[in-house]
Amino acid sequence: MPIKIPNELPAVKVLNDENIFVMTETRALTQDIRPLKILVLNLMPKKITTETQLSRILGNTPLQIELEFMRTASHMPSHISEEHLFAFYKTFDEVADKYFDGMVITGAPVELLRFEDVDYWDELCEIMEWSKTHVHSTFHICWAAQAGLYYHFGIPKYELPEKMFGVFEHRVEYKRSILFRGFDDTFYVPHSRCTACKREDIEKVPELRILASSPAAGVYAVTTEKGRQVFIMGHSEYDPETLKDEYLRDKAKGIDIKVPVGYFPDDDPEKEPIVRWRAHANLLYCNWLNYFVYQTTPYDLDELKNKGRSD
Repeated sequence: MPIKIPNELPAVKVLNDENIFVMTETRALTQDIRPLKILVLNLMPKKITTETQLSRILGNTPLQIELEFMRTASHMPSHISEEHLFAFYKTFDEVADKYFDGMVITGAPVELLRFEDVDYWDELCEIMEWSKTHVHSTFHICWAAQAGLYYHFGIPKYELPEKMFGVFEHRVEYKRSILFRGFDDTFYVPHSRCTACKREDIEKVPELRILASSPAAGVYAVTTEKGRQVFIMGHSEYDPETLKDEYLRDKAKGIDIKVPVGYFPDDDPEKEPIVRWRAHANLLYCNWLNYFVYQTTPYDLDELKNKGRSD
């Protein structure tokens, strides 16, 4: 089934070129079907790149998805035009009275700051609180996963001795997890972060379960009991070139950054990266949409107002 996104969103051309079935708003109006309504709070500086990555991976499913993009009102990003933001993004005030089957909160390059020092922290807290009664399942990525664990459960983050940067091997810990149904014994995930949450802090919270982890990268996936909240520490949605671009950017700035682990053949940046995470990334998002959103979301989204965090 297609993914429904705004007609003029730059991702439309990219996805069409990749032979991904995209349904624009105009065509969707002619169909009598209720698509899954997914809200994306995009905190990444490169908005168009993230829009395309998430549209691609959320559209690779038999379900019909309707994406709506949201930005923070308390912070105006500098890497994107105001015209693009005002054309394709809503602020919280514009969606606060709506209900959504699912929500994705992206990572953000603010992880070395204290949560309270992030200029949009108060707004993000309001959105995360609102999600408990207006979103059936919320999928937090990287820094947003740390932020969500801190806000909802008081779990702190810690600065790492060096940046976790590369593609790392992971294992499913909780074998009965339907979020990882169909996964191989080992799978790979890109990481790019300087902070982490500790396993022992997460394990103290009875509402949380660790689903998957990496010997090198630590805890990867955490959920509440019924998957109303999902916390993913890596970037399964990354494109093949994302880590390469980040590495070259930092090198050009004179930053002392190591070659990303497990990414370039023979650790040689002159060679094309090896993509080892795409299949599992698609399965992860497909499982989330199917089992934690589509199979359990109420047909009438207004019913979400009666649901709590632990449902």
